[in-house]
Amino acid sequence: MRKLVYNLWEMVMNYEHNPLKYIPDLNARHMVMQVLAWMWCIAFSMYFGSMWVFGITAIAHVFILAAIVITVATFETAKRKPTFFLRKGYHTPSRSRYMYYNGKRFKYDPDDVGGEHE
Repeated sequence: MRKLVYNLWEMVMNYEHNPLKYIPDLNARHMVMQVLAWMWCIAFSMYFGSMWVFGITAIAHVFILAAIVITVATFETAKRKPTFFLRKGYHTPSRSRYMYYNGKRFKYDPDDVGGEHE
């Protein structure tokens, strides 16, 4: 039973196994899958008879797809540019490396990586 469920999932969701594999452009394949996902959201919400269900499932799909996109982007960055995650110094762009005392800029040691937990 487990293998059957896995094979059915692969036939529908994996673009290397479903008929979308014949579309040469990966972006077009992705768009077709997105449209199908929204269609199924609408179909299930109509089946259950509530537009509230559609709203909830649509929002859930957005969050799940956003999480997938962020994960894939992180994995691709790690594969193509692994040093991206090893930056020296302050890692968060919103944190400032400047401090002023009596109207003059305070100079930090350039080798100081900063942070509260050193």
